[in-house]
Amino acid sequence: GENEVVLGIDEAGRYFLDGRALPEGTLEAQLRSIFAARTEDKILYFKADNQLKYGKIQEAVETARRAGVRVMAAITEPTAQQALFGDTEEEEGN
Repeated sequence: GENEVVLGIDEAGRYFLDGRALPEGTLEAQLRSIFAARTEDKILYFKADNQLKYGKIQEAVETARRAGVRVMAAITEPTAQQALFGDTEEEEGN
C-alpha cells in the first residue's frame, strides 16, 4: 500500500529509505519520525543485497526495533533467500 516503508541496504552497507540514500547514522531518527506518528502499520519492509553480511542486517533490525518498528518483513529474490540466513561463502569454501 501507500503506507509501505522500504529499507534497502546495498552491498556496501549503505541504507536507502524508499529509494533515497540516507546519510550515515541517520537511520534510527528517520524511522522514528515515520513510525512515531503511526498507531498501526508499524511495518518496515527491507530489501538487502545478497552479498551483504548477516551482521549488517542484524544491525538494521536492531535499529528498526529501537525506532519503534513492530514488524520487519524481508523482501528477497529467490536466490537471496540463502544469503539472508548465514554466510554462503563459508559453505562453498571460497
